[in-house]
Amino acid sequence: MSRLIARITQFTRSPQGRRTIASARRAAADPRKRAQARGLLGRLRGRR
Repeated sequence: MSRLIARITQFTRSPQGRRTIASARRAAADPRKRAQARGLLGRLRGRR
C-alpha cells in the first residue's frame, strides 16, 4: 500500500500531475461541472 502512495506522490510532483491537478481544480470551480459531478455521484449511489 505504501508503494501506491509513493507512486501517487511522485505523479503529483511531476509536470503532468501538476497539469492534471490544475485541470481538476478548474473543473471543480465551474458550477456546471459541479452539478454534473453531483448528478453522477447520485446515480452511482442509486439515487436520482
